[in-house]
Amino acid sequence: MTSRMASLSERVETADRGPRSFSGDLFGHPRGLTFLFTTEMWERFSYYGMRSLLVLYMTKYLLLPAHSGDVIGLVTVKRTLEAAFGPLDVQPLSSQIWGLYTGLVYFTPIFGGLLADRVLGQRRTVIVGAVLMAIGHFMMAVEQLFLFALLFLIVGSGAFKPNISTQVGGLYAPGDRRRDRAYSIFYVGINVGAFLAPLVCGTLGEEVGWHYGFAAAGVGMCLGLCIYLYALPMLPPDELQKATAAHVEKRPLNRDEWHAVIALLVLFVPNTLFWGAYEQQGNTIVLWADGNTDRALSLFGWSAQIPTTWFLAFNPFMIFAFTPIVVALWAWQAARRREPATITKMALGCFGLAAAYLIMALAALHAGAGKASWLWLLFYFVVLTIGELYLSPVGLSFVTKVAPARFVSMLMGVWLATSFTGGFLAGWLGSFWSRMDKPEFFLMIAAIGALAGVMISLGRWPLRGALGD
Repeated sequence: MTSRMASLSERVETADRGPRSFSGDLFGHPRGLTFLFTTEMWERFSYYGMRSLLVLYMTKYLLLPAHSGDVIGLVTVKRTLEAAFGPLDVQPLSSQIWGLYTGLVYFTPIFGGLLADRVLGQRRTVIVGAVLMAIGHFMMAVEQLFLFALLFLIVGSGAFKPNISTQVGGLYAPGDRRRDRAYSIFYVGINVGAFLAPLVCGTLGEEVGWHYGFAAAGVGMCLGLCIYLYALPMLPPDELQKATAAHVEKRPLNRDEWHAVIALLVLFVPNTLFWGAYEQQGNTIVLWADGNTDRALSLFGWSAQIPTTWFLAFNPFMIFAFTPIVVALWAWQAARRREPATITKMALGCFGLAAAYLIMALAALHAGAGKASWLWLLFYFVVLTIGELYLSPVGLSFVTKVAPARFVSMLMGVWLATSFTGGFLAGWLGSFWSRMDKPEFFLMIAAIGALAGVMISLGRWPLRGALGD
C-alpha cells in the first residue's frame, strides 16, 4: 500500500511540472478539457444517482419506524432539527436532511478551495475528494452508517468540486475567447452524468433494491477517479505550484481584486435564492411526480408507468440538447453586438426559473384533487433548463475570469457556496410541502425566483466595472 501511495505521489509531482506536449488541440480545445469533462461526468453520475434516490429512500424506507432506529446518530439529528423547526414527521424530516446534505455539499468547497490554494494544490485535493466520495457511496449500502456516508460525501465533494472546475479555466491563457465555450462544454459533461444517473441508479434503486442504486453511484465515482489519474500529465500546473516556482510573495489584494471579490459577495444573495428554488426539483418535484402526476405513457399500443426517478433525467438531457442552441444564439448576438452582459444573462436565468414554477402552479390548479399529466413536468423542465443555462455556466466562467489567481479555488468555493445556502433554503421551503396547497406552494417558489432576478438586475450598474461588462 505504501509503495502504491508513493507511486501516486510521484505521478502527481511529475504532472505538476506541466502538461505533456501534444500535437494540436481536440475540436479546437486543449485535450485536457476532454478528460476533465469525462471525470466530472462520472462524478456527477455518482452524485445525482445517489441524490435521485435519497428522498424516496428516506420517506419510503429508512425513516419509517421499522428502520429508523437502526441508523446511528439519527435520534440526535432529529432532536436537533426539531429544536429549531418543531416536530417533524417523516416527510418534513426527510426534506430537512436532504436540505442539509445538499447545502453542505456546496459549503465545504470553500475549505476544499482553501486547502488547494494553500497546502495541497488542485490535483491532490481532487484525488482526496474522489476517494472520500467513493467510500461514502459504498457506505450507503449499510443502513446503520447512513449519516456517516453522507458526511464522507459532503467532505469529498468539498475537496473535489471547486478544484476540478478551476482546472478548466487553467487550460486557457488570460483573454482566450474559448474559455466561456469551454465551460459550456464542461457543463454538458456535468449533465450527461446527471442524465444517466436516474436512469441507471434510480432504476436499480426503485426496481431492484435501494442499495444496488447506491452501489452503482460508487462504481461511477471510481471510474471518474481512474480517468482523472490517467489525465494528470495533460492538465495545467496548479496555481500553488506556479506561485511556488515563481517565488511569488503573499501580498494584499489590490483595488481591482477587491472589486472582483465584492462582486462575488454581492451576487451571493440572489444566487442563493435561485438555487433554493431550483433545488426543489430533487425534493418536492420528486414528491409531486410520485404522488400527484399521472405517469401513464401510451405509445403505438404500448403502455407503461414512467418511473418517478426518470423525471430527474429530463433536466440534464435538455442541458446537452439546448446548450448548442443557447451558445449559437449568444454567438449570433455577439456578431451583432447584442449579446447580453453577464449580469443580464444571470437575471434572465432567474426569471426563467420563476416562469417554470408558474407552470407548476397552473398544473396544480388544473389537476385540482386529481393527478396532472406528466406533460406539465416536461414543460416545467424545458423552461427551468433554459433559465439554468443563462445562470450556472456563466457564473463558473465568470469566477475564473475575475478572481485573483492565487485565490481562484477558494473563490470558486465561495461561489459554489451559494448552492450551500440555497440547499438549506430548499430544505426549509420543502418542509411546507405537506402544509400548503400545491398551487400556493409553487407560487411561493416562483416569487422567490423572480425576486432573485430583480435583485441581480438592480445590481447591474454598480457592479458593471467589476464584472468587466
